[in-house]
Amino acid sequence: MDNTQNQSIKAPELRVEQWIDSHGSKLENPIKLSEYEGKYKVIYCFQHWCPGCHSVGLPSLKKLVDAFEDSDKIAFLAVQTVFEGAHANTYDKILETQKKYELEIPFGHDPGKGRSTIMEDYHTGGTPWFIFIDQENNVVFADFHINVDGTIKYLKEVTK
Repeated sequence: MDNTQNQSIKAPELRVEQWIDSHGSKLENPIKLSEYEGKYKVIYCFQHWCPGCHSVGLPSLKKLVDAFEDSDKIAFLAVQTVFEGAHANTYDKILETQKKYELEIPFGHDPGKGRSTIMEDYHTGGTPWFIFIDQENNVVFADFHINVDGTIKYLKEVTK
């Protein structure tokens, strides 16, 4: 795993208000990191109109999710972190993206108030962006690029 921007900060609680579950149904209550206490957490940030998200990020996420489909030690979340193009990166696009990539994980829509709350809280630099949070809620990785096969190997080690 390329860990070029290793951060040793505690993961802030999510402030994303709009979510769909792993089957595309709207959730009444927002997802919180505290629901995944003791698990390794992977948050994938995207925008629907982002070419890199579709050509690299989402296929990488799909490979990761598929590699850990039988694991109860890791949680995957995808969040549309809107920081531009709010007219095109709308709530309904998260369901479209979830279905297109056959990702049975929760998806959130985070327009914030003109800027994504995840971008503010985690100091992300755009999309696609991966955030890895360990079992003790430390942010251990946050960057654009991952080596998918190296990441799978790493996650298998840390979630034994």
